[in-house]
Amino acid sequence: MDGIQEFNPFSAGGLDQHNDTTIPISDRSSQPAVLQPSQEPTPKASASAAQVELLRQQEELERKAAELERKEQELHSRGVSMGPENNWPPLPRFFPIKPCFYQDFDEEIPVEHQRVCKMMYYLWMYHCVTLFLNILACLAHFTVDAGHGVDFGLAILWFILFSPAAFICWYRPVYKAFKSDSSFNFFFFFFMFSFQVVVYIIQSVGIPSWGNSGWIYAISVIGTNLAVAVFMMVVAGFFTVSAVLSVILLKMVHGKYRNTGASFQKAQQEFSSGVISNKTFQSAAANAASTAAQSAFQRN
Repeated sequence: MDGIQEFNPFSAGGLDQHNDTTIPISDRSSQPAVLQPSQEPTPKASASAAQVELLRQQEELERKAAELERKEQELHSRGVSMGPENNWPPLPRFFPIKPCFYQDFDEEIPVEHQRVCKMMYYLWMYHCVTLFLNILACLAHFTVDAGHGVDFGLAILWFILFSPAAFICWYRPVYKAFKSDSSFNFFFFFFMFSFQVVVYIIQSVGIPSWGNSGWIYAISVIGTNLAVAVFMMVVAGFFTVSAVLSVILLKMVHGKYRNTGASFQKAQQEFSSGVISNKTFQSAAANAASTAAQSAFQRN
């Protein structure tokens, strides 16, 4: 017990013993013990930024849509069409009458239907040539027999009426049917072209005083003038070929129609949607509703 000295840390000796182990302040880290904030955005901030960006894009799209609509209205007010420029009939630029239709087989008609569609177009051109030759045949007979002026006048009338009527009533419908796989246009074509087949048969028969240089009419002229009769028989042959080709092409179009999936129900739907979406029909319906409302208000 006597040999053990009491240790006193506050004594001078105790301080001297620990002077060598003192840690200088300069050796300590000067970095404050403060947590640095994370640099990554929070999910809420990311969602807000994305929403702001979407709103900005939506406003930009709405602005562009309004600008396009304004330009379209300006073009319509100036009489400029937004679609492709009409190219049929192919008239010169300086001609006062402009083309009425747009036609491009390679661009608008599917490849599997182009051959049949072109054949229908060639049939229409052959139809016009035959009607023109019919005028010449009736004129030739009129020059040798003045009592048949009615046939010559009717031949001119058939050419003026049937050439554009055939283009509008059966060629354009079949063109649009192949273009857009339209059931309504297919049914309209079959209805009108069936009448055209009957007309070709009547023209090839050639009933006198009907304005058609058919077989009966041509044979009746043999005793009057053989040369005129031969020319009229040639025209009767043209009418006969038209009738035969029309029957063949009618069957070919019907075969294509059966492979397109068209049906009478689809034709009804196309007709209904076309009528409802027609601006003329809409305005007429609106006017009728307004008139009915005014009438009911006045009665009350």
